[in-house]
Amino acid sequence: MTSARIAVTREADAGSTFGVSLRGLALGDRIYRVAITFFAICIPVLLALIALEVGRAGWPALTQFGFGFLTSSTWDPVAGEFGAASAVVGTLVTSFVSLIIATPLALGSAIFLSEFAPPWLRQPFAFLVDLLAAIPSVVYGLWALLVLVPALRSSLIPFLRDTLHLGATPFFTGPAYGPSVLSASIVLAIMVLPYTAAVAREVLMAVPRSQREAALALGATRWETISGAVLPYARTGIIGGVILGLGRAIGETMAVTMVIGNSHELSASLLAPGYTMASLVANEFAEATGDMHVSALMAVGFVLFVTTLLVNAIARWLVWRVSRGPAA
Repeated sequence: MTSARIAVTREADAGSTFGVSLRGLALGDRIYRVAITFFAICIPVLLALIALEVGRAGWPALTQFGFGFLTSSTWDPVAGEFGAASAVVGTLVTSFVSLIIATPLALGSAIFLSEFAPPWLRQPFAFLVDLLAAIPSVVYGLWALLVLVPALRSSLIPFLRDTLHLGATPFFTGPAYGPSVLSASIVLAIMVLPYTAAVAREVLMAVPRSQREAALALGATRWETISGAVLPYARTGIIGGVILGLGRAIGETMAVTMVIGNSHELSASLLAPGYTMASLVANEFAEATGDMHVSALMAVGFVLFVTTLLVNAIARWLVWRVSRGPAA
């Protein structure tokens, strides 16, 4: 009887200790949850504050020039006339041309790494591709200024214009200055390639093995399996990676500023110098003295901020869709 009471007492003591520890853990969990919720809320609040401040600073220019701020290419700080059309067009053209160049390379490397590369080569090769994202943009700009621009001026542009007769099109007309929209697009293609390739590679490797086995069991070749079963399954995620690269290209500043030529003139030719929104702000913000000049630059920054945010949001949504599984 005495031993039974002792056992019950020990169990009660152990139970009370266990309850205290559970209550302590529950309190820690609550603190942890509040902390991480606070940190998570800080991110959209910070974005909203940045958008509010930049939009407030650019509101006078947007109010004075209205929609003409985005349709006019006249940028004259002396006369107080500001139009960001050349910068907006330059940003869109360089970004889309860079995607046209980078997407086949990124998709090809992703297919090779996920479908054909042996295991001993997959990781080192993927590391080298991802390493392109770690190179500072100013290094890309210096390389483009000293190597790419002279090569374009002396070799590639004459080849495109004369040998391939692309000079008959409006996209390759005019003299070969070197610093141009084409130069900036090529640099951007190299810079966005690792982002698009990394997302495409992860999406392709996430495709269930059953997709490949089913296609092979039906008699499809390796290439037919990839084109008919793997790529359609991962299409949404690949598009998301491409749009993610587009968001990276839209916001690039230093490398583009060094090789695009920085001209407000609108031209259909890729060989002509141009401007982007990021390079415009980087070039003129330190020299802006008038209130309207500063407001116009902040308005350009606000348009760039909103555009980049929308592009990245679309990319994340597309990647999330494919990550949901077969239902996507």
